[in-house]
Amino acid sequence: MQRRQFIRDLGFSAAALPFLTGLPGLQAASANPSGKKRLIIMFSPNGTIPDAFWPKTEGSQFELPPILEPLKEFKKEMLVLNGIYNQVRGDGDNHMRGMSCLLTGSHLFPGNIQGGSDTPAGWASGLSIDQEIRNHYQKNASTKTRFGSLEFGVAVPNRADPWTRMVYAGPNKPIAPIADPKQMLDKLYGNKKDAKSVISILDPLRDDIKRASTVLGKEDRHLLDEHLTLVRQMESDLKESTKETQLSHPVPDIDPDIELLNDNTPQISRMQIDLLVNSMANDMTRIATLQQMRSVGQSRMHWLGIDDGHHGLSHEPDDNQAAKDKLIKINRWFSTELAYLTKKLKDTPEPSGSGSMLDHTLIVWTNELGKGNSHTLDNIPFVLIGGKAHGIKTGRYLKADKVAHNRLLMGISQSMGHPLKSFGDAKHCEGGAFKLSA
Repeated sequence: MQRRQFIRDLGFSAAALPFLTGLPGLQAASANPSGKKRLIIMFSPNGTIPDAFWPKTEGSQFELPPILEPLKEFKKEMLVLNGIYNQVRGDGDNHMRGMSCLLTGSHLFPGNIQGGSDTPAGWASGLSIDQEIRNHYQKNASTKTRFGSLEFGVAVPNRADPWTRMVYAGPNKPIAPIADPKQMLDKLYGNKKDAKSVISILDPLRDDIKRASTVLGKEDRHLLDEHLTLVRQMESDLKESTKETQLSHPVPDIDPDIELLNDNTPQISRMQIDLLVNSMANDMTRIATLQQMRSVGQSRMHWLGIDDGHHGLSHEPDDNQAAKDKLIKINRWFSTELAYLTKKLKDTPEPSGSGSMLDHTLIVWTNELGKGNSHTLDNIPFVLIGGKAHGIKTGRYLKADKVAHNRLLMGISQSMGHPLKSFGDAKHCEGGAFKLSA
């Protein structure tokens, strides 16, 4: 008897339950659960502050600089990579190529989208590495999941251009991230036509859940309890976020080119991360991206006490210490969100019983530029966390010798069990996959 059939017989929606491990007499949902591998790619924009991001000492004795300091709890699970270059050239400005070539490794098509002082351009000419791995996984019954991949966004605007899209299903096929937790919750657990009157997806199943709990082992009962607690909290948060408020003044007209963030963006970020981890714990997907904002975005992060636009700050000269301090604070916030994601995975036991979910998940944090005010595509920030099951050698800071980022993308794919001889523009793949295990 298959466990999904068991769940259906109890009246559950298969999508609404976590991946249970110890149901007596039932087959595992994966042919090789102990070998499960997942990938999460997190993006933050507008370059970094090199002297506050890169460690000073190579090897295992590195110290975490200010931007990476929020990740100190996970130092032994980190691989900080320097010397990774985006060598893709052609049409578009560096922000455009930095963003849309970041995961594709492919040049931009000619187009009519003008950026900076460079030539106009269109969409990327190839699919992104997450979608390459997704397609490979979906062909195999032991790795196929309900969604294949999920694309999460935080404060990503509705506009569509090469500065806002990093995931591509193929040439000229950008995929928009879902930046609304309500919309993502609906995708995962079913459509709710009226978000203001969210009804519990658990109450109709109360009797079935009670009945199922009597046949679950201790570990599965704990996993189910955690899952139900998360869903109830998510519903509560969504109800709170949809409450109507009375405005004492009418909404003013604003410049459409000025991007404003709601002050609840930190809460949205945590909700998206909770949903991401939950979807992976339920084996709805093993591939996900988390796009924090967008390239050239003028996000104003009031919750950090910063009223300046992010992109504008990133253009300030190096001797503007006030701007530099604000940029460090902004990038530390992204690092803090990454730490929250990492801790959620580390604190969640792997359903197969082999370590934590972090052991079976490779997180990649990156950016479209190496440095904001120079627009350089050299030394693109890459931080890898977790991936013990992937064979990643962590706990070190590694300086590579001007490695094309195509080769790193190939190395990430190889760690996921999908070796590639080439990816993106072939001329940047010479030397093969970048080794992450040595």
